[in-house]
Amino acid sequence: MKTFIALLRGINVGGQKKMPMVEVRKMMTNIGFKDVRTYIQSGNIIFGSELNSTKEMEGLIHTAIKNTFGFDVPVLVKSTAEIRDILANNPYNNTDDLAQNRVYFVLFQDTPDPKLVRIFEGTEYPNERFTVSEDCVYLCCENGYGKAKLSNNLIERKLKVKATARNYRTMNKLLELAS
Repeated sequence: MKTFIALLRGINVGGQKKMPMVEVRKMMTNIGFKDVRTYIQSGNIIFGSELNSTKEMEGLIHTAIKNTFGFDVPVLVKSTAEIRDILANNPYNNTDDLAQNRVYFVLFQDTPDPKLVRIFEGTEYPNERFTVSEDCVYLCCENGYGKAKLSNNLIERKLKVKATARNYRTMNKLLELAS
């Protein structure tokens, strides 16, 4: 059995798409996942599975959420190795940026079209640096993510992919909990 991390997009934000983590853990166990744990209320789930296909797991979780909670939530599943690689390849490792919570990862559900990536890479955003990989946009927001122009929604529109954002601390904590 391998350990995976599911990242849910847009839940428990401003009273929208409320999903109590106790119920999420129960739902995950009911659909066959093992050792289910959650981290904070924003949709981070660590679990074990005999399945190898993250796409299959995304579909199972997506359907279970729709059936259990009654709404559509984008689901992204990554292996611990994938999260470890994403963190290892982070180009924004300045200790001050990390300590000030300026480093974010906008993780893709699918690899974006290279043509769209090239166009996107040609844009600039004041006080924001970014690097695009197959898995995510690495983002350093000098004024914080809350004030960033380069948001998850904008990245989804520009690259035509579903994505979800997490900060450096959360990514590290998820990897720690999954290890």
